Amino acid sequence: MRQYLPMNDALENMIARDAIRHCLAQLVRGEDRRSVALISASYWPDSVTDYGVFKGTFAEYLAWVTPGSDAIANTQHHLGQSYIELAGDSAKVETQVISYHRINYGDGDEHDVVLGGRYLDVFEKRGDDWRIASRTMLYDWYQDWGASIDWSAGVMGMAFSAPTFAGRANDDWSESFFAAP
Repeated sequence: MRQYLPMNDALENMIARDAIRHCLAQLVRGEDRRSVALISASYWPDSVTDYGVFKGTFAEYLAWVTPGSDAIANTQHHLGQSYIELAGDSAKVETQVISYHRINYGDGDEHDVVLGGRYLDVFEKRGDDWRIASRTMLYDWYQDWGASIDWSAGVMGMAFSAPTFAGRANDDWSESFFAAP
């Protein structure tokens, strides 16, 4: 049988979970747009990260992920459910992720690569802010979809009316969208 918390505790837990999910969404937006500000607002400065292909401090991670490799012109992270175990001012969180990367292997050889995995995060609440204190990435699958098509001029045989419609890691139109009043 499920144990129910007193209303104040239940409300605090709901607010904490929402803050954690917001932090996760903010982070992947920051990674996709290579935004130092969004990424920095998602991790504690003394955090550590281990992606298997990269391991280091927050400063090392930030230098690695921004501005990002010129060989990766576009990324897109899709977050699935987050399993959150709260324990006071800390939480253990497992979040499903599928990420797409357009990778240029050189000489115009671009491939669309997709992987699926899980982020294992330890969150800490300091003051009123929940952020990542440590992250480990687990990989469940990986697939190279092969040569990319040139969609810069449009999609499905139809031309774009402006260059803003093609997504990109740097100088994406969504940055202007959010900056506008």
